[in-house]
Amino acid sequence: MSDIPVTDPEAPETPLDVSLRPPLFEEFTGQERTVERLQLLVEAAMQRGDALQHILLSGPPGLGKTTLAYIIGNAMGVEVRTTSGPMIEKAGDLAGLLTNIEKGGVLFIDEIHRLQPAIEEYLYPAMEDFKLDIVIDQGPSARSVRLNLASFTLIGATTRAGMISAPLRSRFGMTCRLDYYDALHLQQIVTRSAGLMGVEITEDGALEIARRSRGTPRVTNNLLRWVRDYAQVREGGIITGPVAIKALTMLEIDEDGFDEMDKRIIEGLVSLFDGGPVGLASLAVAIGEEPGTLEEVHEPYLIMQGYVKRTPQGRVAMPRAYRKLGLEPPKSAPQEELF
Repeated sequence: MSDIPVTDPEAPETPLDVSLRPPLFEEFTGQERTVERLQLLVEAAMQRGDALQHILLSGPPGLGKTTLAYIIGNAMGVEVRTTSGPMIEKAGDLAGLLTNIEKGGVLFIDEIHRLQPAIEEYLYPAMEDFKLDIVIDQGPSARSVRLNLASFTLIGATTRAGMISAPLRSRFGMTCRLDYYDALHLQQIVTRSAGLMGVEITEDGALEIARRSRGTPRVTNNLLRWVRDYAQVREGGIITGPVAIKALTMLEIDEDGFDEMDKRIIEGLVSLFDGGPVGLASLAVAIGEEPGTLEEVHEPYLIMQGYVKRTPQGRVAMPRAYRKLGLEPPKSAPQEELF
């Protein structure tokens, strides 16, 4: 059996990063409904002395899927073994992971939608019956070996839930979607992280960073590190509202969380393509960015905030995009949707 590298694509690289991950449900900010459901599942499993049922966590990057997996492991008092979908290339890789998990342990697979179809087929009996059927050799000498596994919990994380096959999705007992955070929850995260980092920060300083974090805790902590460095070098080390504004302005992040590429996207839509509709490939060429990066990194936030709309004909600038640029929306512009 081959050994697969067990790594975490979102894993913290320094002791500081480790400390910023909340280790307990009680310290996890936001996603209240998801956290409540997971706490109930953990408590029930602990009372029965049984393994937790399989859990699928979905949502955009940086919202806490990996953190929740480690919190579940801590709450259950078991080891969390971590890998990602693209790393599991052969059945032997999967067998090496599953046979080394202790009873009740957790296997966390990030980007689980990128598992190969053949690997998924091996995973089904492991999830349902805790058995793994491995085919050894090829041709006439091929034979199947059944391995008995300890009862375990599979936690899958994905940023693209629609790409997970229906058979795999149906084998998860609980599916939880993580949503973007509001500014008040992010402000709590900034305050907590600043305390762990030993940085003095005011309430308005924390709120200013939170407002510009695109609803994402990972972005929040990254911006906090930058503002900390700026305050340390130029402002005496204390993060206030004005200090945060100056630091983030230097980083070209405005009050809406827009960076330079976000501005180029809506400027391109409005000025080069008259507000659209325009195809993704054409827009990407016009602003000098890869279509995949445009679609997966920048567009979700712009669409969520009502600046851009996807239509069958292409991308369209919404009235809010015109107002962001200081322009009056044309009468032909699509109307903003009311939710």
